[in-house]
Amino acid sequence: MRGKCLLATLVLPLALAAGCTETESVAGQSARRTPTPTPTPAGITDADYARHVEELKKRLPSREFEVVVEKPFVVVGDGGRAAVEEHARGTVRWAVTLLRKDFFAKDPKEILDVWLFKDSTSYYTHATDLFGGRPTTPYGYYSPAHRSLVMNIETGGGTLVHEIVHPFVEANFPDCPPWLNEGLGSLYEQSGEQDGHIVGYTNWRLPGLQRAIRRGGLMPFQKLLALDGAAFYGDEQGTHYAQSRYLCYYLQERGLLTRFYREFYNNRATDPTGFDTLKKTLNEPDMPAFQKRWETFVLSLAQERLTPITP
Repeated sequence: MRGKCLLATLVLPLALAAGCTETESVAGQSARRTPTPTPTPAGITDADYARHVEELKKRLPSREFEVVVEKPFVVVGDGGRAAVEEHARGTVRWAVTLLRKDFFAKDPKEILDVWLFKDSTSYYTHATDLFGGRPTTPYGYYSPAHRSLVMNIETGGGTLVHEIVHPFVEANFPDCPPWLNEGLGSLYEQSGEQDGHIVGYTNWRLPGLQRAIRRGGLMPFQKLLALDGAAFYGDEQGTHYAQSRYLCYYLQERGLLTRFYREFYNNRATDPTGFDTLKKTLNEPDMPAFQKRWETFVLSLAQERLTPITP
């Protein structure tokens, strides 16, 4: 998640629904193919990275922590050199390469740190000491104020891919509404690669969304897309996240997600929520009728199905 609200520019929980556990992501597995190294972002030199690393080393909580540069990030972790390098050269490089390919032309303007704490004890202890507050999520968060992605990597690589999305959204689409920012981030919590593109698969958010649909508890898409940060992140059940994720998943499965993102960005001045662009992209003049069909689609999905469905 991004520097989301409730506390708009502070820390953002990855999962709001209590009791959810995140499995090792397909992204983490696919990442082992290791794309080519990332070039230095425009305006940031290798010397800037070297200075940043030297300053960062002065703040490391212990000698256990290793530092690996993987542009546009610097990855820090206490799980051992090999593990930190695997996350950096694998998951981070893989996600950045494919997200750039489909969505993001610009890198973050500043060097960002990715803190990978090896377990919950390390995560809660060191994140509290380094960033001045105990994490409100057991998984991870993005803190724009500290220019850091912070996570308990023991919960799985999906956390890492989710958080990588947010600084790229911030750099490329600064007025992006919460639903799309979190819809994209959560889409890639469970993800892999298909034909050279990143794809999201069904994940642990699905059963809760299906229960909400059966209860008749979902808000209309027009209202969801218009939620501001406080309203979106104030949903303690995580339904807003899940509804946004599976709207993005539906667009992906119809081959429309990248097109929708680009057209929404181009139309953002006149369509700040993306609702009109969504109607046009779907060719759906009757959105209440579409939502009923979408709910049927969601109810047909299985959590364990980790391959895309046929449109």
